[in-house]
Amino acid sequence: MLWPMLAIALGFLGVAVLSVLALRVFLEVRRLSDQVASASRRITEASGDLERAAADLAGAARREGSLRS
Repeated sequence: MLWPMLAIALGFLGVAVLSVLALRVFLEVRRLSDQVASASRRITEASGDLERAAADLAGAARREGSLRS
């Protein structure tokens, strides 16, 4: 009777440990996804800034080119 009870207790303990580890993985994945979303927003903003700067530079180059003609 001792061995079946020990096996059940160890099985329960194993499931409990796996549950704790799964919870930790879930929380880390959520934290990582928040960081990825934040980085994506920053990249999008930087891309827009770069596009605006390139358009301004192209406009300035066109104006300067028309002044030289």
